[in-house]
Amino acid sequence: MIEQDPLDATRDAYDAAASTYAQMFRDTLRDSPLDRAMLSLFADVVHTSGNNHVADLGCGPGHITPYLNELGLTAFGVDASPAMIELARQAYPGLRYDVGSMAALDIADGTLGGVLSRWSVIHTPPQELPAILTEFHRVLAPGGHLLIGFSAGDDPSHPAQVFDHAVAPAYRWWPDHLAAMLSESGLSEVARMVRAPQPTDRRQFKETQLLARKA
Repeated sequence: MIEQDPLDATRDAYDAAASTYAQMFRDTLRDSPLDRAMLSLFADVVHTSGNNHVADLGCGPGHITPYLNELGLTAFGVDASPAMIELARQAYPGLRYDVGSMAALDIADGTLGGVLSRWSVIHTPPQELPAILTEFHRVLAPGGHLLIGFSAGDDPSHPAQVFDHAVAPAYRWWPDHLAAMLSESGLSEVARMVRAPQPTDRRQFKETQLLARKA
């Protein structure tokens, strides 16, 4: 039996769950002032670079991309799931959404002022994550910023921990380890936010967002 590629398996799983996922997360920012604050900080630092072009990578049904535009950025979304992109195009017809892979972005070198990756790397096998981070670095202009969000692990001796995700296999990362991987890719940490799990959260994991800059 031939095993399915992890990216293909994740894409197919999200295609199947796209409508449910879109309904569940449509209003996610409304109930998360900390997320809004971090996105506002991201927008501010992107503005200071003089390049407002931003890619929302792993955009899902596209609900964060319009918020970035409201913050004054020129944002577009990319996702591996065609079903997610179709929902995004239907919901936000005035914005650009492309089907694509974070491992091989159809974006020219050094053209973006910012890259947003909100929990889009959690399904990436650990051995493949360095190449993804290198791709983020490639598309950023000098002085550009990356905001990357992920579920945080709780054991530094196990930097990547598998957890039970409803859609596809996923990983939690020890924040210092992921920050070091960013550094190895040429992206220096500027700030981080760690959000403790709330009683209403489906998973009792810490959430981490790292803001990093390309030299």
